[in-house]
Amino acid sequence: MPDLWLPGAERHPLSDTAPTDTQYDPRVIWHITWDKNATAAKPADLVVFDKLVQYFTGGGKGVAPHLLWDPFTGRTAQFYPANSRSKSVVDTTGGTRTNRTGRVCLQVETLFFPYCRVNGKAYATVRDTPAKGLDKILTWARSWGVPDVWPMGTPTWKSNRSEHVWETEGGHYGHGQTPENTHTDPGPMPTWPTATSTTPKPGPPAFPGRSAFGPGKSNASILLLGQQLVRKGYGKHYRVGPSRDWGEADRLNVIDFQHAQKWSGSDADGYPGPETWRRLFA
Repeated sequence: MPDLWLPGAERHPLSDTAPTDTQYDPRVIWHITWDKNATAAKPADLVVFDKLVQYFTGGGKGVAPHLLWDPFTGRTAQFYPANSRSKSVVDTTGGTRTNRTGRVCLQVETLFFPYCRVNGKAYATVRDTPAKGLDKILTWARSWGVPDVWPMGTPTWKSNRSEHVWETEGGHYGHGQTPENTHTDPGPMPTWPTATSTTPKPGPPAFPGRSAFGPGKSNASILLLGQQLVRKGYGKHYRVGPSRDWGEADRLNVIDFQHAQKWSGSDADGYPGPETWRRLFA
């Protein structure tokens, strides 16, 4: 199992851990702390790292991330283990649970605001910083299966959100790309290698068994099946979209996929077996 705690990070564990929704692909959400409003004409000194640690372990517990990262020194502090949700994004009723979406849903607060001043120099974006320690964070994220991609494109100062992309693709997201939120951070970020050159593709999920599917069943495997059917182009019978509850639309979509494999009779009854599952996730 990968490390629950980023190697080398200062640990400040908060006790209110909670599981993530592991049927979704792993991801990282990037933020900036945006403690002050500065401009090119009037830059302001960067807030002290320890002041933010004190905030996230005190009055700011309710919005604490997994990591606080200082891109100027490489210093990091961690508040939640990787397999727990953290609390840095708005999570409203309905849709995906934004703080929990993914086998991991790592949230990183970058100690930064536009035109912060460090050692007499002002920095307009995180991309302009030395980004010290970023390699360690990325290595840790990769160990949890997070690919080196921005599914909604590299961040800008404009928001860009898609619930469908959020639900179906793992990778890196900005706060301004997270559903149910209104923020526009983190702005332009440093570049890093793409997943195709550095990270192996995660293997398919294990087949949960035939008993997971059928009338009256409700579980994460049914939702995962439906999402993969949609990805593969076999979702036409869904009126709204896949869910955790087994329905006739699930069975009909599975039949369409099984027919596409040239199967018939009992081999195309709409209930996924090991070979249906293997081919669907191939």
